[in-house]
Amino acid sequence: MNVLKKKKICRLKLEEVFIEKTLVIIKPDGVRRQLIGKILQHFEQKNLRILDLKMGVLTKEQLEEHYQHLKERPFFPELLAYMLSGQVVIGILEGEDAVDSVRKIVGATNPLEAQSGTIRALYGTSQTENVIHASDSVTSSADEIQRFFK
Repeated sequence: MNVLKKKKICRLKLEEVFIEKTLVIIKPDGVRRQLIGKILQHFEQKNLRILDLKMGVLTKEQLEEHYQHLKERPFFPELLAYMLSGQVVIGILEGEDAVDSVRKIVGATNPLEAQSGTIRALYGTSQTENVIHASDSVTSSADEIQRFFK
C-alpha cells in the first residue's frame, strides 16, 4: 500500500485507485434556492462520502484569497459581490478519484455548456450563478480545505 501525503490530505493508492479528499462550495444561489440536499445527493449517489459540512457567510478576505487567480479579470467585482451576497455551504468529500469524480458530477462552469444531468446543467442559471464550486486538482483541494477548515 502506497500512501501519498500533501498538506495533511491523504491520497491512498489501492490497486491503482486513489482515495482523495476534495472541497465543494454550494454558492449563495444554491442555498437561497434550497438546493443543498439535492446537490449533496448527487455526490452520495456516486459513492462519495461527506466528511464535513459547514454553513456561513464568507469574508471578502477569504474570497480574495480563494479567487486570487481571477483578481485581474473584468468579472471579478461581480463574482465577489455575488459570493458575499449570502450564505454558502462548504463541504469536504472523499472517495475514489474524488477530485475528477466531483468535477464530472458538477459539470462545466457555464451551465449552458454543462453536460446534461450535471449539477450546473440542472441548477445553474448563469456562468456566475452556477450554484457550486469544486476543487480542480488534488493540490487545490488541499489548499482550499486548509483555507476553509482551519
